[in-house]
Order: sequence, then structure tokens, then C-alpha cells
Amino acid sequence: MKIYTKTGDKGTTALFTGKRVSKHHIRIESYGTIDEINSFLGLVRDQEIDSHSKKVLADIQNKLFTVGAILATEPKKENRLKIPRISDEDIEFLEKEMDQMNEELPEMTHFILPGGHTTVSYCHIARTVCRRAERMISYLNENEPLPSNLLSYVNRLSDYLFVLARKLSKNLQAQEVKWIPEKLD
Repeated sequence: MKIYTKTGDKGTTALFTGKRVSKHHIRIESYGTIDEINSFLGLVRDQEIDSHSKKVLADIQNKLFTVGAILATEPKKENRLKIPRISDEDIEFLEKEMDQMNEELPEMTHFILPGGHTTVSYCHIARTVCRRAERMISYLNENEPLPSNLLSYVNRLSDYLFVLARKLSKNLQAQEVKWIPEKLD
């Protein structure tokens, strides 16, 4: 099987249903950004991090393929194609992981500047890409309603990535730099 089809040479691509849309369609932008997050999560997972975090990230990467499949399918056709779903349990899983990590972290008193270690920075990049995906999916949802917990999952994932970045900072003994605004005269 060849990877190239030449069907996108004129600036369109096919959804799972076969419907062709422009490559800049918000649906394509949305699942393309999910794919971007997935790639960054692979980069974080390839770093020297604890095995539990690696496993959780691999599980999340699999869920992100589900998110991408949902986004690549016209809402009216989802049931016919038997697209997997994001469940409330998937969201609760992220929340439980955050709660466990937060138990070991110092209380946050200020915003934190991204950085301190390359691995932590990769995690923050994934978080910000996740926020961008959330904005795109929110816009798409206004025009073509999506499953209600899809946006919740992506929102919770960005929160998870923030807490993971803090955990990685602690594990890697990287300094968290607090953002302290300059005082105006």
C-alpha cells in the first residue's frame, strides 16, 4: 500500500465518511492539532521519566486517536461507523491522576513560567497545543455539535499536562520559576 494517494493535491481531504472538505476546515484543524499533541506526548514519553507517567501518556495517546476519529467523522454518521467514544471514566481517570500527583507537589501560590528542564518544557508545549485544540474544538462545536464530554476530555487533558509538568519538575529537581508581576509605580 502506498502512503500517498494524490487525492489531496487540490487542497481537500476526506473525512471518515468520504465527504471531502478543505484542508483548512475547522474539523481538519481540530484533529490535526490533536495529532500534534499526540506527537508531543510521544516526545515527552521518550524522555527519562518514571514508568507510571510513561504508561499514562501511552494510554492518553491511544485516547487521542479516538478523539481524532470522532473529529474526523461527520456527527450524523458517527453511529453508523461505530466510532469509539470518550467516556466519563476517561475524564475521571485524568482527574484521579492529577489528584495523586498534586498530593506530592507543593501548593501553587503563583503562576509558573514554563521551563526549568527540557522535558518539562516539552510537557508545557504539549499543554499549550492542547489548549489550542480545545479552542478549535469549541469553535467547531458551535457549528457542528460534538459529544459533550469530548471538549471536557481535552480541557482536562490540558490540566493534566500542567500538573504533569510540575511533577516532572519535582522529579527532575528542576526549579519552578514563579511569575511575579512587576509592581507599577
